[in-house]
Amino acid sequence: MPPITATRRALLGAGLAAGLLPAAGARAQDGWPNRPIKLVVPFGAGTSTDVIARLLAQRMQPLLGQPLVVENRAGAGGVVGSDAVAKSAPDGYTLCMGSIASHSVNMSLMPQMPYDVMRDFTMISLVTEAPNLLVVSQSVPARTLPEFIEWAKKQRNGVSYASAGNGTSSHLAGELLKMKTGAPFVHVPYRSGAQAVTDVIGGTVPMTIYQVTAVLPFVKEGRLKALATTSAKRLEMVPEVPTAIEQGITDFDVAAWHGLFGPAKLPDPIRDRIYAAMREALFAPDLKDLLFAQGLIPIGMPPAEFRPWLEKDIAKWREVVRVSGATAD
Repeated sequence: MPPITATRRALLGAGLAAGLLPAAGARAQDGWPNRPIKLVVPFGAGTSTDVIARLLAQRMQPLLGQPLVVENRAGAGGVVGSDAVAKSAPDGYTLCMGSIASHSVNMSLMPQMPYDVMRDFTMISLVTEAPNLLVVSQSVPARTLPEFIEWAKKQRNGVSYASAGNGTSSHLAGELLKMKTGAPFVHVPYRSGAQAVTDVIGGTVPMTIYQVTAVLPFVKEGRLKALATTSAKRLEMVPEVPTAIEQGITDFDVAAWHGLFGPAKLPDPIRDRIYAAMREALFAPDLKDLLFAQGLIPIGMPPAEFRPWLEKDIAKWREVVRVSGATAD
């Protein structure tokens, strides 16, 4: 056997070191987590995003062995808190519970975003969806969605629809319905969804598309008529209400959603541990009724599926914003 020269010894040492790097990295990741994890909610306390974050954090803590501290960092429609997470270290100690606003619609609604969702985040999971109901006031002479569209097209000055504000999912859902049907809908933004629903009940505005839990009590009381659900499938809480798709509005699958994100370049082993803990917590038997009460449907989509799904969602709303000319408040 020939002697090992200094050059060969150096090369061999370099090769051994390179071979040991993945193992060393794996050992470092095996030590995760060894301190509390911060879960940023880029919206205020009491919002649906905040509710799901706190419900999950409570149940994920024992699974990960460290506290999950929920931190509300509201501002600019979810941009402020989301940007902070995008710029944090990809070590698994800073996560974000994002939404359709912060991680989809805002990408086309706001001209100058400090982050790019597809570039600056690691997609962990589509956690929940929050479907909507299309409801009309009792004065509207329609019992089905096709009847309502037909009636709307006969109105000389168009038909107003109320939303929770410019750029919200209720606004863009109305614009998508307008695109797909050609009905002369006119957007009327309100400062809150509650105000919008109140005026639809009173007949000031004929229609709104809003969260099922917010409008369902008024439907059951007979003060509003539910013409369609905006999800792909009928909802367990209102199985008698057909979807818009069933009634001929193709590809009309519109729901607010919540997703779990980390900064870009989050190591796969850490991402996968977070996903596994989140999914186990999400489908815990005691959580179903709590989610149901908030109008939230558990999804738990894995990371490999979430990324292409989100890319399509961003593209869908980009087209709606382009055609409608929608802007943020």
